[in-house]
Amino acid sequence: MNIASKIFNSHSKEDGDFFLAMTRILGFKPRKLGVYKKAFLHRSVNKRDKKGNPLNYERLEFLGDAMLGTIISKHLYTEVPAGDEGYLTKMRSKIVSRKHLNELGKDLNLIEHVESKIPKAHFGDNIHGNVFEALIGAIYLDRGYTYCEKFIHDRVIVPYVDIEQLEGKVISYKSLVIEWCQKQKYSFEYEVYEDTGNDPVKHFGVKLYINGKVMAKARATSKKKAEEKASKRAFYALQDRISKN
Repeated sequence: MNIASKIFNSHSKEDGDFFLAMTRILGFKPRKLGVYKKAFLHRSVNKRDKKGNPLNYERLEFLGDAMLGTIISKHLYTEVPAGDEGYLTKMRSKIVSRKHLNELGKDLNLIEHVESKIPKAHFGDNIHGNVFEALIGAIYLDRGYTYCEKFIHDRVIVPYVDIEQLEGKVISYKSLVIEWCQKQKYSFEYEVYEDTGNDPVKHFGVKLYINGKVMAKARATSKKKAEEKASKRAFYALQDRISKN
């Protein structure tokens, strides 16, 4: 009797559906279905094991993050033999950036399988990347390094990792603008203020001053996002000057 038959014969239809969904996502059949279920278990469910330890995806997320970083590092080390430590670190950061991981989780529609007491519409973008990392952790515990590497190769490296494109990809416009200001010995300041406006969710407004002049404004649901947004606008306004340095 194969694994699929055992799942359908000894477990609920729900388990069988989950098994098929994981097989489709992974590209191979899971053996320990329980570990994959944990990868989609949000802390709001407040489940615990027999010893009272919390059951949710956060520990698997930690493990998956480490595995993803290791496998991407190995790929870059092999594919870019001329890259020094700084270059390899920068390229790895681009591949495993939070924004990129969120996109990967969305592409696989992982949130569909999350068990939570919080409505899915209320989650922020990071839930997609968090669950993606937890899934990688589950793969490692279920099938080991080889399968983990295969999954990352098939789902991350082949469709998304283009070395030449990544070399030109900006991780943080704020970092670029600050670095440019420091090189030019220009003063800079992010003035942050609460900006509720007519929105039901609190927003923050940001003014970016360079040498005492307002270079860009932006607003977002967090100070960090507003600063990045303002930095991006400033970068494009100053692009010709920044690219010469």
